[in-house]
Amino acid sequence: MSELKAWVSAARLRTLPLSVSGIIVGSSLGSKNPLWLSPIFWLSILTTIGFQVLSNFANDYGDGIKGTDDDREGEQRLVASGIITPKQMKTVMLKTIVITLLVAVTLIYEAFGSEDFLHSLLFFILGLASIIAAVKYTVGKNAYGYSGLGDLFVFMFFGLLSVLGSYYLFAHHLKWELLLPASSIGLLSMAVLNLNNMRDIENDEKNNKRTLVVKIGSSKAKMYHYFLIIGAMVLLVTFTCLHFTSPIQFIYLVAFVPLFLNMWIVFKNKEARLLDSELKKVALSTFLISLLWALFF
Repeated sequence: MSELKAWVSAARLRTLPLSVSGIIVGSSLGSKNPLWLSPIFWLSILTTIGFQVLSNFANDYGDGIKGTDDDREGEQRLVASGIITPKQMKTVMLKTIVITLLVAVTLIYEAFGSEDFLHSLLFFILGLASIIAAVKYTVGKNAYGYSGLGDLFVFMFFGLLSVLGSYYLFAHHLKWELLLPASSIGLLSMAVLNLNNMRDIENDEKNNKRTLVVKIGSSKAKMYHYFLIIGAMVLLVTFTCLHFTSPIQFIYLVAFVPLFLNMWIVFKNKEARLLDSELKKVALSTFLISLLWALFF
């Protein structure tokens, strides 16, 4: 594997569509102009991609040095396989943090200017919190991904912060009903993590990685998965009904089809490793929902 290909693999590009879904939904609700003309939107996308890539690097590093990835299913991990050394990964993680913070500061300035110090400080602190959360998922003795808190953090950062934060960058205020689409994206993101943890349950249990799936077991994890998917659907439809203006707003329902298929496959599944392909199905369905939402809501 070439060095470039190795770093591209470590960045896990397939995770990026899911990471920007909340930004697309929140920005489309908050912006009064076409998103593709907005520097706030594109800077938000770049910042979020930076956080996600950092999280992927940190996950590769944290699980790699702990031996969790030695016998894992799914994509090859670069630190565990020895293709990238822990020192190299730490160096690139630091560079990613610096670049992402620079983009985040530019975003904050674009959204609030130089006069609104309190809002600028708040969003800078949120940026620092995002970096800490990205790293601490698997890195360190108290990594929260090893104690079953990963689902909560995914809901907070992929759902609430992503949708509500991006909306606020445009509108400079919030509405209570925005919790519905924010929670929906959060639940779908949790569903992707749940599939990942269902796939890795045996390896995680062996390596004392106490994910929520390890704690509750595969059968209950399936029920939990149905709740996440159906809950997300109900919240999206509820928000649309509250703000109904045209039937075209419901076009995102086409993305529910692969989600129903996913639930059926999860229901029938008896071999955890076969769930690997389902991660992409739910992630891309969430991304499709966000795109259709932005175009037609």
